Amino acid sequence: MTQTTLIRHTPDQRIVLSGRSWEQFKLIQTGFEDARGVRLFYYDHTIEILMPGRDHEVFKGMIGFLIEFFCSEKQIEFESTGSMTQEREGVTSAEADESYCFGSSKPTPDLSIEVTFTSGNTGKLGRYQALEVPEVWFWEDGLFSLYRLRPSGYERIDRSEIPELADLDIELLTRCVLMAQTSRLAATSEFRQAISS
Repeated sequence: MTQTTLIRHTPDQRIVLSGRSWEQFKLIQTGFEDARGVRLFYYDHTIEILMPGRDHEVFKGMIGFLIEFFCSEKQIEFESTGSMTQEREGVTSAEADESYCFGSSKPTPDLSIEVTFTSGNTGKLGRYQALEVPEVWFWEDGLFSLYRLRPSGYERIDRSEIPELADLDIELLTRCVLMAQTSRLAATSEFRQAISS
């Protein structure tokens, strides 16, 4: 059964099309080729079209900035792959808000991050599992939830198991992302001071 749902709980606009084939997804993807800022996802016969709002992009930007700042301060080699399309032909397609390789460039990022304003994050893990992304982080309601890929699937973890991010304090990162809503300078200053001590 084919179903279309438009969800407008936040400034983000999200369209979910269920009961769709990979071929239908590829046609829709072609139609959005020149549409800036639109993100497309496919998994389990469901197409998701996301048009991020301002808050979404502000949080995404600050999270990415602080992770990259941490890597620079700690002399960690990294490659930001942003919201590049990650696909497994016929199975899944995802565009994380931010994604990173650490140490060296890899075909599959070490970390994918999604900023979400709707529930059901764990349901989104299936697409990343199909892509074999080692670690996925979600930012929702002012909190991070981190997941590590195990042989049996993703497991919730308290801190990153990516060796380069093992010293990153997730509570500090959370606090500074929230602080940035009122002052990016204050958030960056606190983050810098904490990671330098």
